[in-house]
Amino acid sequence: MIVRGRTVRTVLATATALLLAGCSSGGGGGGGGFPPAVGRTTPGGTAAGSSPGASPAETAAAARGSATVLRTVAEGLRTPWGLARLPGGDLLVSSRDDGTITRIDTRTGGKTVLGTVSGVSPAGEGGLLGIALSPDYASDHLVYAYFTSASDNRIVRMRYDERKPAGEQLGAPDTVFKGIPKGFIHNGGRIAFGPDGMLYAGTGESGQRGLAQDRKSLGGKILRLTPEGEPAPGDPFPGSPVYSYGHRNVQGLAWDSRQRLFASEFGQDTWDELNAIVPGGDYGWPTAEGTSPGSRFRDPLAQWHTDDASPSGIAYVNGVIWMAGLKGERLWRVPLKGTAAAAAPESFLAGRYGRLRTVLPAGGDRLWLVTSNTDGRGDPAKGDDRVLELRVR
Repeated sequence: MIVRGRTVRTVLATATALLLAGCSSGGGGGGGGFPPAVGRTTPGGTAAGSSPGASPAETAAAARGSATVLRTVAEGLRTPWGLARLPGGDLLVSSRDDGTITRIDTRTGGKTVLGTVSGVSPAGEGGLLGIALSPDYASDHLVYAYFTSASDNRIVRMRYDERKPAGEQLGAPDTVFKGIPKGFIHNGGRIAFGPDGMLYAGTGESGQRGLAQDRKSLGGKILRLTPEGEPAPGDPFPGSPVYSYGHRNVQGLAWDSRQRLFASEFGQDTWDELNAIVPGGDYGWPTAEGTSPGSRFRDPLAQWHTDDASPSGIAYVNGVIWMAGLKGERLWRVPLKGTAAAAAPESFLAGRYGRLRTVLPAGGDRLWLVTSNTDGRGDPAKGDDRVLELRVR
């Protein structure tokens, strides 16, 4: 275990992790098969009016959880951001500031730099961010990446050729989608292929608040694309890749066992959010931050004070959403019942490993966790940054 040079925080009480899920009638939309409402919880943090149809795993997950660090898989990483799992079990990790993608041997911790992604222009929160493997990776060997260029944020894909020498294994990037607003802050960056085979991307409003409510803008949105970068069939707004809007800075995407989408989002000064995403939904920014009165916006299923979370990646494991916290320096556990929280969130690892950036299911009850202490806002310890393997419940 690494005990960092800062005060170790205890698990927060319910009052510091206010669980306020809500349902709002506005902003719904067709397509995607996601439920139209999110159950509301009481101010005390207990679920009330949760969505029906929870699976046995989701029901069992409401019991108190645990998160145990089993080992350090790799260390000495610089500004790691995105993470993807190769078919054989090794990992690919992107470096935000270096613009490189590195392969990690999960047995030995050995690191091999595949190459540098050309066109990356790192600054502030921008750079080489999320990565994802093609749904047909076994045959096409394509790696998708979201990055900040000199003019915008964009999504590219590159062929990974293991037969070439280290450092030269990435092919030239083929631009799949471009024109996402860039800024020194709020560049979004998480990409993932959904159970439907479509490519989802979380974007930020780049510090220009009005973009989040402008459905013609790509900023402050969740986008849904075909693997070729076209608006996906069934998107809620004809001819547009916009899947949901009214977001400040989407950082995490994950689906549950019933193919329902969840997303984490940075708040400003008051509330960070975990949202259940419906096609065409309006999540309120900049008018609303956290839950809001009335029915115009979709309320989060859970929210946190920004000092306690500043959420980044999320992962779904056995009925639970696990959420990495940057400023909060902890791992949050949110058990689900349908698209509502089944119990108040719990926190783990508070202060032990510093800023936490990305989580990824590792199979069964295991989770990969990536720290983020070399990103300019952390307090790096010896060995940072690192990938950890956890057992979670």
